[in-house]
Amino acid sequence: MKRYFSIILLGLLFTACSKKKEPITITQEELHSVVDKVVEIMIHDIFSPPVASRIFAYPNIAAYEIVAQANPQYQSLAGQIKDLTPVPQLDSVQGINPQLAALIAHMNISRQLIFSEQTFDVLQDSLFASWKSKNEMEFEASKKYGLEVADHIKKWMAKDNYSQTRTMPKFTVNTDDPTRWQPTPPAYMDGIEPHWNKIRPFILDSASQFKPVPPPPFSLEKDSKFYKELLEVYETSNRITENGDESEEVAIAKFWDCNPYVSVTRGHLMFATKKITPGAHWIGITKIACRKTDLSFDDTVFAYTKTSMAIADAFISCWDEKYRSNLIRPETLINQHIDENWKPILQTPPFPEYTSGHSVVSGAAGSVLTSIFGDNFSFEDDTETPYGLPKRTFDSFNKAANEAAISRMYGGIHYRAAVEVGIGQGRKIAALLNSKMKMKDNSTIAHNSKK
Repeated sequence: MKRYFSIILLGLLFTACSKKKEPITITQEELHSVVDKVVEIMIHDIFSPPVASRIFAYPNIAAYEIVAQANPQYQSLAGQIKDLTPVPQLDSVQGINPQLAALIAHMNISRQLIFSEQTFDVLQDSLFASWKSKNEMEFEASKKYGLEVADHIKKWMAKDNYSQTRTMPKFTVNTDDPTRWQPTPPAYMDGIEPHWNKIRPFILDSASQFKPVPPPPFSLEKDSKFYKELLEVYETSNRITENGDESEEVAIAKFWDCNPYVSVTRGHLMFATKKITPGAHWIGITKIACRKTDLSFDDTVFAYTKTSMAIADAFISCWDEKYRSNLIRPETLINQHIDENWKPILQTPPFPEYTSGHSVVSGAAGSVLTSIFGDNFSFEDDTETPYGLPKRTFDSFNKAANEAAISRMYGGIHYRAAVEVGIGQGRKIAALLNSKMKMKDNSTIAHNSKK
């Protein structure tokens, strides 16, 4: 009997030792799940729109640089974007899975840029355990390389002036000048990120490369262009709400709100409701397009990377102008000079008016996505459904961008000039990125728009 059990034990040991390790396959859905988790945490941690754009860009670039070494269709961004040097070389002999290493690098940098690391660790630990159980040698080799690339990107990231801007003085409000921005109700927050134009851009020569024309000269004379635009905001708001909040324009305004700073007052209690930022909305649209076209992991990394760079530089360009022109918001002037009881449909965000941030970002993201997926790309945008808003359908990314821009005037938080100049500003940034960046051999990914 003893000999019998020994034979069984040896058989079990032989079976365990001879069991073939399963190769690790990384899917685009795993990348989407990581991006979704980052967005979820960013909402919880309440990152400002400019800071959120930075959180998207660096992890995507890290993943892209690994993909570019393994996939001959892609070219490294080293030497193309500011100060980026080549990442450590990929050695396929070491049994590294490039997609696995890319996702690990993405997660490692994402984790550093958010606050709620423990929430992110739940997803990361689950993925690590799954990959390790399939093929420990492949996982460990890929992890080691992914972290080497992440460290390289982190060193480059650390020199983008972000840390320095954390110690710069708050924005000073000039209450003696009636043209200048003032904090708005209900929270009367300080102007956020007044030094964002000092952040190193990715593809812009400088924050002011696409400095827009100045806004219409401030004037409360009723025949002036500025006053007419002010009155347009007031009259548009009254018109689209005359039958309650059921008009198409109100629906558009709410769909593109994307304000992470909405303050709600109930009695003596004030609290914040949490939403995605404009950049996160366009990252969501990127995910929708990638899924519709069933892109590979590598192509999905490419789409996220190119779009996130456009969004990041759009915020740098826009914030440069915001704190230069330092223009007062419609809400303040309407309450002072037209109707003291008027409130905008959307809550006015805490920074100067010109140009419209959502317009600049939407112009940039919409144009870059068009360069990737082509024009006349129809899609159903369900990005806002978690916040109780219905889906909206668009025939193209540029049409979605146009709607996002005009939504700011419908919402009562921007004048027309900020919207129209802003979207043009964003499209100039995208045009530069599309012409300057050499990323993919075939610039437009083939797709079936009816899929």
